[in-house]
Amino acid sequence: MSARRTRSRKLAADIGLLTVAATFAVPLAWVVLSALDPKADVGVKAPDGITLDNFDAVLTDEITFTPMLNSLLLCGGGTLLTVVSAALAAYPLSRYKSRLNRPFMLTILFATSLPITAIMVPVYALFVRVDLIDTMQGTIFFFAASQLPFAIWLMKNFMDGVPKELEEAAWTDGASPFQSLIRIVLPLMGPGVAVVTVFSFVMMWGNFFVPFMLLLSPDQMPAAVSINDFFGSKGAIVYGQLAAFSLIYSTPVILLYVLIARRLGGGFALGGAVKG
Repeated sequence: MSARRTRSRKLAADIGLLTVAATFAVPLAWVVLSALDPKADVGVKAPDGITLDNFDAVLTDEITFTPMLNSLLLCGGGTLLTVVSAALAAYPLSRYKSRLNRPFMLTILFATSLPITAIMVPVYALFVRVDLIDTMQGTIFFFAASQLPFAIWLMKNFMDGVPKELEEAAWTDGASPFQSLIRIVLPLMGPGVAVVTVFSFVMMWGNFFVPFMLLLSPDQMPAAVSINDFFGSKGAIVYGQLAAFSLIYSTPVILLYVLIARRLGGGFALGGAVKG
């Protein structure tokens, strides 16, 4: 009976895992198949014929290249600012003990739970007042500010895993705290920096609401906003072109993950994020 019960549990677990896998695989299959289908529709089906016309239609400056370049500038700049600021903020929180550390970290944790829609109205009013509305730099600043709380939380916990004795040896040789951070701590927590980088970039890359609210000029819109143009005002959707654009749109995130994972030699994990 126990062996039969064990097999039943394994079968139920396998069915559950296959169901979850299918929920992810079916949309991906639709995107790939529809991008190659000249008569794509909302259903998942084998293409009526293999064609690259959908890619030819979207590979233009107005539809793809300019929005993708805007996305790279916004998300790349926001990610760089987030990672640098998070490292500088996490270092004193990790290395210097204070009664204010725990309240500050709890405040950061609370800030990560704030919905972006709850603060967008005052942020929009502030950006209008300081003349940052419809500017790339203003959107980059807000991207970084919105991701910074969780980035600090992650970076601090990764930094806690680096032995302080290594820094003390560097201080004995005359290194400053900033030099020990750059030359010792950050190189040793490469997987942590990679996790923060990828997480921040992915969250910014898929963000529709922030650039839609803060950017007004069509020539500054990123791909996350321009993809909305494929949905017609009367329900007319060109599914094949939408799928082709979606594949192109997802390519930078996949490449970033693959490049960082290969560079770290398989050490790409969230193990340090659960410490402390």
